[in-house]
Amino acid sequence: MAYMKKTYLTSYEEALGLGDEQMKALKARVKQEKAEHPPRHIDSEWGRFEGLHGLSEEQVDDLAKKVLAGMTLEQKVNQMSGDESLDSIALSITREYNKTPYYGGEDPELGLPAVKFSDGPTGVVMYHSTAFPVPVGRAASFDRELEYKIGNAIGTEIRAQGGNYYGGVCINLVRHPAWGRAQESFGEDPHLLGAMGEALMNGVQNHVMACIKHFAANSIENTRFEVDVDMDERSLREIYLPHFERCVKAGAASVMSAYNYFRGEPCGHSAYLQRKILKEEWGFDGFILSDFVFCVRNTEDSVNGGMDIEMPSTIHWGTKLVDAVRNGSVREDVIDDAVLRLLRQKIRFAQVNAGTKPEPGKVVCREHIDLARRAAQESFVLLKNDAVLPLEDKKGQKILIAGKLAEKVNIGDGKGSSAVRPPYAVTPLEGIYRRAGEAAIFYDDGADLKRTAGKAKDADAVVIIAGLTCADEGEYMETFSGGADGIVGGDRSNLRLHEDDLRLIEACAQNNRAVTVCVMGGSSIIMDPWCEDVQGIVMLWYPGMEGGNALADVLFGDVSPSGKLPVSIPRDESQLPFFEVNAVKAQYDYYHGYFLADKEGYDMRYPFGFGLSYTEFELKNLRVSAKAAGEADTVKVLVDVTNTGKRAGTEIVQLYTGYCNPSAERHLKDLRGFERVSLEPGQTKTVSIPLAVRNLAYYDDAKGEWAVDPISYRIIVGNSSADAHALETTLEVRETFNKKSAAALFLFRFFQPELCWSIAALFFKDFIEIF
Repeated sequence: MAYMKKTYLTSYEEALGLGDEQMKALKARVKQEKAEHPPRHIDSEWGRFEGLHGLSEEQVDDLAKKVLAGMTLEQKVNQMSGDESLDSIALSITREYNKTPYYGGEDPELGLPAVKFSDGPTGVVMYHSTAFPVPVGRAASFDRELEYKIGNAIGTEIRAQGGNYYGGVCINLVRHPAWGRAQESFGEDPHLLGAMGEALMNGVQNHVMACIKHFAANSIENTRFEVDVDMDERSLREIYLPHFERCVKAGAASVMSAYNYFRGEPCGHSAYLQRKILKEEWGFDGFILSDFVFCVRNTEDSVNGGMDIEMPSTIHWGTKLVDAVRNGSVREDVIDDAVLRLLRQKIRFAQVNAGTKPEPGKVVCREHIDLARRAAQESFVLLKNDAVLPLEDKKGQKILIAGKLAEKVNIGDGKGSSAVRPPYAVTPLEGIYRRAGEAAIFYDDGADLKRTAGKAKDADAVVIIAGLTCADEGEYMETFSGGADGIVGGDRSNLRLHEDDLRLIEACAQNNRAVTVCVMGGSSIIMDPWCEDVQGIVMLWYPGMEGGNALADVLFGDVSPSGKLPVSIPRDESQLPFFEVNAVKAQYDYYHGYFLADKEGYDMRYPFGFGLSYTEFELKNLRVSAKAAGEADTVKVLVDVTNTGKRAGTEIVQLYTGYCNPSAERHLKDLRGFERVSLEPGQTKTVSIPLAVRNLAYYDDAKGEWAVDPISYRIIVGNSSADAHALETTLEVRETFNKKSAAALFLFRFFQPELCWSIAALFFKDFIEIF
């Protein structure tokens, strides 16, 4: 059982100091231990819950309570405890993280299945799975349907490879582009985060449990174990939590707590975050899983604070938690609640596609490969095009591909929780070579700038592949070998391209007037001043295993780019909020990204929501289905979109709302909805975007509740957050009586007015305010 696991290390930190020989010795000991005491697993996928189907929620709850009633305290605690030894986890993180599922809470004697964890925001980390573009790139597609399909593919591949839990729905807000793990999330806007996170989660949960992470306010990587984040309650509720609430209310099976501190307390110990907000206010009935190893700091505070399972190893729980219950520092009903949450989800998901486990052949199948290519195509954002794209593939055309990243597999973070290991990956150079037709392709890595400049001068067009790798950003990982590298990834201290890339761009731009720069990276990269010297810019993000083929599709015009920025790209660092790489305290507030740009009047180089196409679109005839609405209403915002260009293309229509004389400080505008629309040349379609009035609410700090202002709201529809040609109209929101007001009005209408005034004055203050 989990609380009896043998371990050679006394702490995870001990592993950080091991040299190569010590690591080899540890590996040998772990191998011997596994040979002498092989793990015993349940034969079937879901143990005693195998074959269940069609249970109502009441029946699920009854069965979970029945199982719980037959368990000893030790068996209950075992459900809450990771099954992996600290030794094996230390080894796997240094070698092949999560190559196989990480087990937690398995009980062969009772027939209770484990939580079988697989990580991987860009796909499935286990074995060799399909590598999709990083989530920030997929967010650029603004394509909920596509993200749902990606989630479905990920869930299929997890289950086909023995897992039942996906830890890869990262919905932390990208407050600042320096955050090393920005690539794992869906951008800077809470609405976009919620929409894309919900779509991914729903797709995954067609097959396995999905976890949304990291709860909460997690957006600094280097000091993630110690940084203490503080903010006012409005910023927390309106900026950093709405996307989590949306996914919880859409049925998230699990939530992963964050490493960082919040208001002086570790998030994994915070009863305010985990019990009050998540479980009580939002009604979350799933389970909270610890981020690995360091999220649980001690026994009592973590479990009393609302954590339900310690993963992937048992360090602070197990026998320590059993002792804490027996000495009275943890109540057994707290344990019962956690175990019920775990059992309910196991029972629920045992019924999902019961008896139809996907075959191993579904992993990296043709369908998923095609999906990865489409996702990459839709993720690319065309930022600049002075008539240099698409490229021509005719005979005699000479195209220079420059930059060392052109021939490098560069699909995202290659370490830690994002390290998806596909069986192959197509580089930009490979993809372009395959698609070039009769055009002549020349390659230069840019190491000798004089040579590169000469080739650029002789070329009809130049495509530079520049940007970052997982050595520059990503999960902050210390090497275990004691080597000179020490640390790789983490937060960025420099938001610009490397000097060798800048010199390469300058050399090519001075010798050719048809230069396109394709930028790889996990968030915004400052492009001033070189963006003025080139004719084309495409943001590639980290495009996954089919990225090279997808890039060729777009560069040669087989596919028109349709991506829009999920983050703002500033002209310089002064247009961003404060960020300190090694911060131990951080103060967050109401403004970042396009919210901050609007407030301060910043002219961002490329604003949130911006992206060009190979065709042109016109928006006209904006209208709302109702001129006025109440808090409980949903209206439709409609606009006609016409493709006025000569190519087929896809536009992303964005709906923002502004506020006329609000009761509290508001953003100049907030994204409230979006829709993709594909059009042939000359074609017009009407796009309809629903707007729920309740989503216009702000959080009233003084009252501790949400309130919808009865004011006039600006309805703004355009193609970016800074669209100078956006269409605008208004929606009047009527005041909604609360229950006391309604009761007072009832009395006044149906009884003697004089008597009602007296009663109202005594009992219904709101009545007096109405009249």
